[in-house]
Amino acid sequence: MKQPTKSGVARLKAAWGHSCNGLVDVWRREEAFRLEVFLFAASFPAAAMLASSVVQGALMIGSVLLLMIVEVINSAIEATIDRIGFEHHELSRVAKDLGSAAVLLTALIPAGVWAAIVLSNLEIIGA
Repeated sequence: MKQPTKSGVARLKAAWGHSCNGLVDVWRREEAFRLEVFLFAASFPAAAMLASSVVQGALMIGSVLLLMIVEVINSAIEATIDRIGFEHHELSRVAKDLGSAAVLLTALIPAGVWAAIVLSNLEIIGA
């Protein structure tokens, strides 16, 4: 039997709890996520030193946060595939590899944003 749907503050409280559980799970299960959390924490002082505006700093920090978000989605894909079964299946491999490719492509965003901002602020490239 389906449980009654929560609404209002009760729904927000439940969603918050599920989100916190997800963050705990990804922290425990994914070394890449743990490394990205440390990178995210380090991005605050680094952006404060390297950015010449609040907008630049926000772009620098936000690009790292985007990488973390895609890592969480990739972890969800992997957990779903593993839930289905551990035996080798070509579509399972494709799903996991596509999730990994999404993380790789997303990692290019902070690399490009940080490089562009630093090189621009050093006047190595034009703004």
